[in-house]
Amino acid sequence: MFNPVQWGLIPDGHDIARELEKALKENDTVTIPKGEYSLSPVRIPSGSHLVLEEGAVLKFIPDFDIYEPVYTRWEGVKCWCMHPCVFIENAENVLIEGEGAIDGSGEPWWEEAVKKKGKVFEPTSDVEKKFAALNPDYKTQVDGGGGRPFQFLRPPLMQIKDSHDVTLRGITLTNSPFWTLHPLFSDHLLFDGIKVQNPYDAPNTDGIDIESCTDVKVLNSFVFVGDDGIALKSGSGPDGIADNRPTQRIEVRGCTVKAAHGGAVIGSETAAEISDLIVADSVFDGTDRGIRIKSRRGRGGLIHDLKFKNIIMRKNFCPFVVNMYYKCGVPDPSLFSLDPMPVTEETPKLYNILIEDCHAVDSRSSAGMLLGLPEVPLKDIVIRNCSFAVAKDADLPISESDMYTGVPDPVSRGFRIMNAEVRLENTEVECEGEKIIEDKGAVLL
Repeated sequence: MFNPVQWGLIPDGHDIARELEKALKENDTVTIPKGEYSLSPVRIPSGSHLVLEEGAVLKFIPDFDIYEPVYTRWEGVKCWCMHPCVFIENAENVLIEGEGAIDGSGEPWWEEAVKKKGKVFEPTSDVEKKFAALNPDYKTQVDGGGGRPFQFLRPPLMQIKDSHDVTLRGITLTNSPFWTLHPLFSDHLLFDGIKVQNPYDAPNTDGIDIESCTDVKVLNSFVFVGDDGIALKSGSGPDGIADNRPTQRIEVRGCTVKAAHGGAVIGSETAAEISDLIVADSVFDGTDRGIRIKSRRGRGGLIHDLKFKNIIMRKNFCPFVVNMYYKCGVPDPSLFSLDPMPVTEETPKLYNILIEDCHAVDSRSSAGMLLGLPEVPLKDIVIRNCSFAVAKDADLPISESDMYTGVPDPVSRGFRIMNAEVRLENTEVECEGEKIIEDKGAVLL
């Protein structure tokens, strides 16, 4: 029987990170009993089986200086950034399970990010200057809005990088400094029955960001976070295009997402292709958007063969969004022209999307929005056996449907279609005023 006390795994406030790493290397199974354990950043080796019993909490120390640089991706671009709290890198056959929690002690990180965002545009602290020196081209790297200009490159709570056959089952991930669960360049991953919980106002605390990965399943899980819920990404701009690492064969089933900026989200980092996704039998309750696909000129990538089936959406700002005019992190207004622009490898292209048996009630801003680019309109979008109902007392401006810019607001809270080819089959829209808004470049089949 594994005895945690003999390995120094004691909830007495001392940093157990090195003891935990050693225990995982030398034991078939490491079981952490009830108690709160302090950790600095930790690496999980191949073959690990970590069990967190009910009431066990691995709590990370919020000292910015101890998260040493690692070279990975941060908001879709390769660079040096802070070491993830839990780092599974170049590993295989890892299982982390149980009813316990991993806690990132996120509040000091969020306060620092909020204090600087929109007010500070260059590194000021010693930590930020360290990362600026490691990333001399950071000013020209694509910014997603999380803090790249001042190089406060917060750590994800857990990153799974260049690994395969990793399973998380039952555990809770909470209070992440930045993105919460970030699989990257990995394959054959299973997340079953996990909980991801961060305050709604905690900045950039996405739930599950699956980036440049293949063969991933997210099953029976619960997400309540301060940014996108379950998101697919594949790198950003020229850097992601050069990597050419797509995200493919992803299954999300039986999940509930609450309060997040989006329930099931594609993008906005879409550079290397995102395809072969199914999201089914899920609930997006009170999320800003339900099904959300976002990109823009400069992000690049093919987005295709996505299926969304049997999804219930309640009290969203907008239940279904495809937005090729996503505004965050871009100062160049030319990217948002309503006129056709040259098609390049940095132009996102979207086709073959199925929305079936999906139903939304009490939407607060609009019934839906499809904003394609005039040079590459959205193609082969089928919406079948669906209903989208706006609340009679809808309390939000139509402009809150998604974070777009350069596009005028529509005339009603109906389902807006612009530069898109859409087939509507047995689908109802309920709202005051015009129900289907056929904007510039709309083609209804």
